[in-house]
Amino acid sequence: MTAEIAILNKQGIALATDSAVTMMEEKIKTSANKLFSLSKYHPIGIMIFGNADLMRVPWEIIIKIYRNKLGKKKFDTLEEYAEDVMSFLDCGNHLFPDSVQEEYLLGTIYSYYYYIEGEIEKEVESIISEKDEITKNEIKQITSTIVKKHHEEWKNAKIIPSISTKHSKNIIEKYGGKIDEAIYEVFENLPINKRNLLNLKEIAGNLFSKFHILSDDFSGIVIAGYGDKEFFPSLKAYSIEGMVLDKLKYDDFLSAKVDFETESTIIPFAQREMVITFMEGVDPSYRNLEESYLDEIFAEYTDLITENITKYNETEKNEFKQNLQNISDEILIDYRKRLERYRSEVNVDSVVSVVSMLPKDELAAMAEALVNLTSFKRKVSMQTETVGGPIDVAVISKSDGFIWIKRKHYFKPELNPQFFANYYREELENGDESDK
Repeated sequence: MTAEIAILNKQGIALATDSAVTMMEEKIKTSANKLFSLSKYHPIGIMIFGNADLMRVPWEIIIKIYRNKLGKKKFDTLEEYAEDVMSFLDCGNHLFPDSVQEEYLLGTIYSYYYYIEGEIEKEVESIISEKDEITKNEIKQITSTIVKKHHEEWKNAKIIPSISTKHSKNIIEKYGGKIDEAIYEVFENLPINKRNLLNLKEIAGNLFSKFHILSDDFSGIVIAGYGDKEFFPSLKAYSIEGMVLDKLKYDDFLSAKVDFETESTIIPFAQREMVITFMEGVDPSYRNLEESYLDEIFAEYTDLITENITKYNETEKNEFKQNLQNISDEILIDYRKRLERYRSEVNVDSVVSVVSMLPKDELAAMAEALVNLTSFKRKVSMQTETVGGPIDVAVISKSDGFIWIKRKHYFKPELNPQFFANYYREELENGDESDK
C-alpha cells in the first residue's frame, strides 16, 4: 500500500508519495520509487500506486521505456499525453509476451473460481451446522444458485469501452481447453452441470473485458501536468489490471483540472483516510459507523413503536409503519445533508480556498505534510506500517516544468555526475534549447 497526494492550483501541481511497498503480503520495503517525470522536456509527471509491477514488469522500467519513446514529442493537452501512455501500454506484446499474458489469464481465472468455490463451501457448511447433514440435491442447488448469481453480475457489469465486445468470446475460443481444466480442478468435488459449465466459461471471458470486482492485484497510475496549450494543471488517474490477447483492462476513474471555476483541489490516492480526516474534520470510518448505527436505530425504533400500538389491526400497523419509515428516511437524509454541508463549509472550503493562493514551495510542503501525516499515524498505531520511508516530492509548473523538491537516490549523486550528464545528453549534443 501507499499514500500519495496531488495538490493543484493555478501556480502548479505538487505531487508527493511515500516509499513503502508490500512484498509477499507481509514484507514491507521502504525504498520504492513511485514518482517520475514522464518527459525530459515537458511539464508532465506520473505517480503509481497499488501493484508496483504490471504483469511482472516493474513500472519504473515501463515508464522509462515510454519516456525514451516520447522524446521531445509534445501534445496540446494533458488528456492527449494520458491517451498516448495508455496507447503505448495497449499496443500488444512488445512489453508482455503471449506466455506472460496467458499466465496472468490463468492466475486470474483460478483465483476467481476459488472465490466462487469458497462461497459454495461456506453455504454448504452453514446448512450442515444447522441440520448436521446435507443432501446431494441441496449441494447441487447451492452450486447452481451461486454460479448463476456470479454469472448474472458479470453479465450486467460495465463494459470497458476500449475493449471489443468480441473479446470475451475470443478468449473462450483460444483458451477454452485451459478454462475447462481450471473448472474441473477447482470444482472437482461439486456437481457442475452443463449450464454451470457454460456460465463459468462466460465468467472467465468477462473477467478481462468488464469491470465488476476490481482485482486486488491492480496498479493505479496518476498522470499530471500540462499540455502545450494549457495554462493550468490537470490530472487523470487510471486503474490497470492486466493484458490478455493484447488488450489491456483498465479504467480511467478520475479526472481533475484547475480552471476559472475550480481554482484548487486536493486529491489523495491509495490510503486516503488521514487526508480525508484532515480535510473534513472527521475520520471516514467513524462517519460510516455512525451513519450505519443511526440506520439501525431508526429501523429498530420504527418496529418498536409499531409493535406497541394495540389499537391498530395488522393492516393499519403496516401502513403506519411505512409512513413512519418514510418520515425516518427523510430525517436521516436531512441529517446527513446538514453534516455534509457543515464539513464542506467549515472545513473543506476553507482549506481549498487557502490552497488556491499557495505559492509553489508551499504546495510542495503541504503535499509532503499530508503524506507524512498518514505515515505518522501508521507508526504510532497498531496498524501495519504500509506507509513510510522517504517522501518524494515534485512540483510541476507551466514555466519551470517538472522540478524535484525531494528525491531519494539509490546512489550518491555527487559520485555519479555521468548519470546527470547522460540524462540530457541528446539535448546537449544537439544544442537544442527550443523545446524547454
